[in-house]
Amino acid sequence: MSGDQALRVAAEAGIHCLALPTPFLVGRVNAYLIEDDPLTLVDTGPNSGSTLDELDVGLRALGHTIADLELIVITHQHIDHLGLLEILVRRSGAEVAALDRLAPYLRDFGAGAAADDRFASAIMAQHGVPADVITALNSVGASFRAYGSSAEVTRPLRDGDDLELGGRRLRVLHRPGHSPSDTVLWDQERNMMLAGDHLLAHISSNPLITRPLEGAAPDAERPHALLDYIASLRATRELPLELVLTGHGTPVTDHVALIDERLRLHDRRAAKLRSMLADGPLTAYEMALRMWSNVAVTQAYLTISEILGHMDLLVARGQAIERRDGAVTRFAAL
Repeated sequence: MSGDQALRVAAEAGIHCLALPTPFLVGRVNAYLIEDDPLTLVDTGPNSGSTLDELDVGLRALGHTIADLELIVITHQHIDHLGLLEILVRRSGAEVAALDRLAPYLRDFGAGAAADDRFASAIMAQHGVPADVITALNSVGASFRAYGSSAEVTRPLRDGDDLELGGRRLRVLHRPGHSPSDTVLWDQERNMMLAGDHLLAHISSNPLITRPLEGAAPDAERPHALLDYIASLRATRELPLELVLTGHGTPVTDHVALIDERLRLHDRRAAKLRSMLADGPLTAYEMALRMWSNVAVTQAYLTISEILGHMDLLVARGQAIERRDGAVTRFAAL
């Protein structure tokens, strides 16, 4: 089944994809209108005038307006998925549903995003990223916060809950990894899932090392995002799905084959990093430079997260060790 055919199947089930523009490298983000009772929008796109305009046009093409929205569901905490939330709630009076653990973050997005940036800065410094790169990336992060927004979650969702709409029941499943708050909605009757960025057809979801939703204690162990993500992928692999509606790009119609390929990809990347340690211990930043030759400032935290994720995989398998060496952490092969 092609991507267009998959979207037609979804539309016949009352779920319409609205591909909205973003100012980010990832390109367009998919929001989904579920024509049901209540009229539901899953994700919003970033807080941008062009995004709002295209959302308005897309809703009108389906016979609705922003004011008609009755429920907005947020799949996770990234700005390209929640940025218009405050504006849409103000214009429509819609309820807001999100993972219960995400509610405090959405209540004050600015404070949460600033805390995320401080956490990321500490991770980068510990793993060898130069101070000037960290400073430049912090400036970029601060400018991006304007694309986010805050709102009160009026319908907190717990892992395993059912979100009841008039014509369907969506099982709420927490699938951390890409972010700590990744949430998918599984329609068991139709073998269909709204997956946000948990699973994407053409790119591998980057498991970012992210500050825990509950905050990070000073002596807490660093989050292991890739290990969490692999566990989440394995759980999703077991579901009887025919169609996965994704947060970017085209739908997934064979989730088992795609997840198996993603798992093999992570194994290959981990093996390549382990080979780099043959000549001695390295920081994550040193490994990033060896793998990509040059690390763009805007991509520094993405690349460090990728290196750390795969080193966590090697440590968990007993193939590498992580140890503090003065102010920085280095990895060595076992």
